[in-house]
Amino acid sequence: MRYVSPNLRLLFSPPLRPTLSVPLFISKPNPKPFSFSTILASSSSKRPRSFSNLSRRSNSTFKDRKGGGRDMTMEETTGQSKDSSSSFGFNKRRAEGRDKSDRPKKNPQLKERKLNPTNTIAYVQILGTGMDTQDTSPSVLLFFDKQRFIFNAGEGLQRFCTEHKVKLSKIDHIFLSRVCSETAGGLSGLLLTLAGMGEEGYSVKIWGPSDLNFLVGAMKSFIPHATMVHTQSFGQSPISDAAENVTAPIKASDPIVLVKDEVVKISAILLQPHCLEQSQIKPGEMSVLYICELPELMGKFDPKRAAALGLKAGPKYSELQHGKSVKSDRLDIMVHPADVMDPPVPGPIVILVDCPTESHLQELLSIECLNGYYTDVSSHLTESTKMVNCVIHLSPASVVSSPNYQKWMKKFGSAQHIMAGHGKKTLEVPILKSSARVTSRLNYLWPQFFPAPGFLSLQHLSSSEGPTLKICESIPAENLLKFTLRPYAQLGLDRSHIPTPMGQSQVIDELHLEIPEIADAAQHVREFWQELKESREVLPTSNDNGVMIEEPWLTEDTLPGCLENIRRDDLEIVLLGTGSSQPSKYRNVSSVYINLFSKGSLLLDCGEGTLGQLKRRYGVDGADKAIRNLKCVWISHIHADHHTGLARVLALRRDLLKGVPHEPLLVIGPRQLKRYLDAYQRLEDLDMQFLDCRSTTKASWDTFVRDGASNNDGSSPQSPRHSNAKNESMQEVNQTLFAKGSRMQSYLRQPGSPVDHSAAYPFLKSLKKMLGEAGLEALISFPVVHCPQAFGIVLEAAERVSSVGKVIPGWKIVYSGDTRPCPELVDACRGATVLIHEATFEDGLVDEAIARNHSTTKEAIEVGNSAGAYRIVLTHFSQRYPKIPVFDETHMHKTCIAFDMMSINIADLPVLPKVLPYLKLLFRNEVAVDESDDILDALVL
Repeated sequence: MRYVSPNLRLLFSPPLRPTLSVPLFISKPNPKPFSFSTILASSSSKRPRSFSNLSRRSNSTFKDRKGGGRDMTMEETTGQSKDSSSSFGFNKRRAEGRDKSDRPKKNPQLKERKLNPTNTIAYVQILGTGMDTQDTSPSVLLFFDKQRFIFNAGEGLQRFCTEHKVKLSKIDHIFLSRVCSETAGGLSGLLLTLAGMGEEGYSVKIWGPSDLNFLVGAMKSFIPHATMVHTQSFGQSPISDAAENVTAPIKASDPIVLVKDEVVKISAILLQPHCLEQSQIKPGEMSVLYICELPELMGKFDPKRAAALGLKAGPKYSELQHGKSVKSDRLDIMVHPADVMDPPVPGPIVILVDCPTESHLQELLSIECLNGYYTDVSSHLTESTKMVNCVIHLSPASVVSSPNYQKWMKKFGSAQHIMAGHGKKTLEVPILKSSARVTSRLNYLWPQFFPAPGFLSLQHLSSSEGPTLKICESIPAENLLKFTLRPYAQLGLDRSHIPTPMGQSQVIDELHLEIPEIADAAQHVREFWQELKESREVLPTSNDNGVMIEEPWLTEDTLPGCLENIRRDDLEIVLLGTGSSQPSKYRNVSSVYINLFSKGSLLLDCGEGTLGQLKRRYGVDGADKAIRNLKCVWISHIHADHHTGLARVLALRRDLLKGVPHEPLLVIGPRQLKRYLDAYQRLEDLDMQFLDCRSTTKASWDTFVRDGASNNDGSSPQSPRHSNAKNESMQEVNQTLFAKGSRMQSYLRQPGSPVDHSAAYPFLKSLKKMLGEAGLEALISFPVVHCPQAFGIVLEAAERVSSVGKVIPGWKIVYSGDTRPCPELVDACRGATVLIHEATFEDGLVDEAIARNHSTTKEAIEVGNSAGAYRIVLTHFSQRYPKIPVFDETHMHKTCIAFDMMSINIADLPVLPKVLPYLKLLFRNEVAVDESDDILDALVL
């Protein structure tokens, strides 16, 4: 009989009866500390109940407030899965793409505001999007009492603003310093969010150089045109007419006035690579310098001086304050405004400069119209010379550190320089403190599944930067750093809003005070893993040799054969984003990183901020390595929360592999995604090749294999196989969920959009080769019920041979994408080692799940159970569940709740469900607050 350690028994033991008469998670002011053993025992009770006794979440979500998900036409499916007695409803209109309830309003309106010329408060502020992970350009907020302007909208902008309660709904204009994934990766998500707000929806005016037209044209493939009606480009216009164009200046370097009102004047100066003619400039090479000038304010009226000059109180006071001269009432003189007014208050000036290359720097140094803003002693000062108060540099460190750039900075005299490019100072404090705090707590409790963040060390960064020439005094930008413009008496830096650093030890100390039992729990986990490591015990496989096992609980959850002699470097599943709809404070949007270690990696979905999450998980260098080693990116459907991080990932891979022999990265996705990528590549090359998900269904693979067996690749038009391949493949697809006459037929195939299998054959060959190199046997897409062209995916590993010649089957991972439960999904999950299933809603919200074609936690678990999946990982949670969702723990014996950065090694799958009691302990005191309230705080007026 095998020896089983006490801690191993603790984690794998069957549910125990609770020893407490009081529910574990009842809300009490100062709960009496329980022993850890008692906590685990009480949390393992078989008595059906929802997770903890937290108060019920509000049934009103952010989407509900927008009017979505209500009064929709429903249609119940009549078919049932083979092993399930349940039939699942779905929203037919939504699945067919005809549900208009959650689309942006027809004409989102620009906000009309009554401006305040005196502007008692005005400042610029750094919104440090991505600054701790160096994945995007930071944003800058220009704030006035009644107006807001943002410069650049990189990935993570919404998430950052939600965290720090920056109200995006008050933004009137967004200006792009360049048009690329680094500066505009968060723009599409922001537009969709604003367009869905309120009764009419909101819109902002988007400004950028002529390259903006390419971005707008690309986004139209998945964003309604009405959402982008207020986009305006400037400079020499390209062929595309997607955005309205401002008349180009006579000279490229002349300023272009974009906004001029009683509050501010914003001008743009185009920067292009030096010595290039306009016709030679490639899309994405244009950069912009923005000048923000506040008007001069009149000085304060002095009634004592007016009386001394013989004026009586009355209308003449007002005329003087409006700049008119008046005749004295008592003296025979004219009284001028300067006689009774204090000196005027100068209008502050802020310059934002993005100079991406040395070639742009040469152009910057030659711009004549900037001479009027230079105030150093070497400049020729005139009465018209304007004094710049603050210069914000978005330029990269490689350019900023050059002697010529430093000398150019010095020309602005006493101006305050803020270096907002990527710098070492910004690595000290994570910009998403709430998420980092939860990650630190999870890491303390169970580090095997929740690794510590992989931020780059400051020492490593400083050693790689090299020496810098510093002629001009400057400061590094920090998150929420302000430069006050008005009141003028407070002109200058304001550090009062910069987040205070919070180290790991401080987070854990707070946790100990909040939950005293957590230290005992963490010690139990450490002891368990240590004993497991020392004993090297292996649980019996499903095909064991018949050795009698005395502990019957070990046989209740026997290991699948694929886990026999499994190595830790075979597979790791990293949940980079586990939230739905839009990035939120605690959860990013969908992305799953499949780490095959030395054999490469894959990304399943790539929502906004995926690159930032990779860098938070692996560090800057580790994430770069992961991007280099990507074999494939697979996208489930065209909704923005599943693919808007793709361009940034592809662009970084392109840059990392520049000059290195490599193949373009294969992107597999729905056909709408190809339209977006094709249009986007007019802006910047993404170094990728595309394959339609429909070409990777089982039927398509079967056709491809048959053609290979007959030595015919189907590429010849005269080939009989070529002419029949499409029909045969589609016939096989039609025999499944989308069969002719089935209610689901139109969800996969739309008229006039057949699959061109012959065109896909070269990519299928490349994919098959890639799979072999990665140790994978199959990558199969299958249709699911969510929206048109929505898919799930099956990944199967190749068989292994043990040292004694035994053939060990490969593991199988299934990712559902967004879906209602459906027969295709159940069939795909049969025998899965891991099922990663969306669980957007709690069980009590099944009607809303049907309306939006999502799944509840119970439905997701039922799919896995009916298909015999070994482990089920629930993800894609609604934002109404800020940290952990509501669920019934009755059937959670093989299931775990996903968190951002959760890393599941295949060798640890037997232990995975045992994490649940610890999670319940960790979150027992959390207030059940709908996180959509936080998002609304950052959005609504």
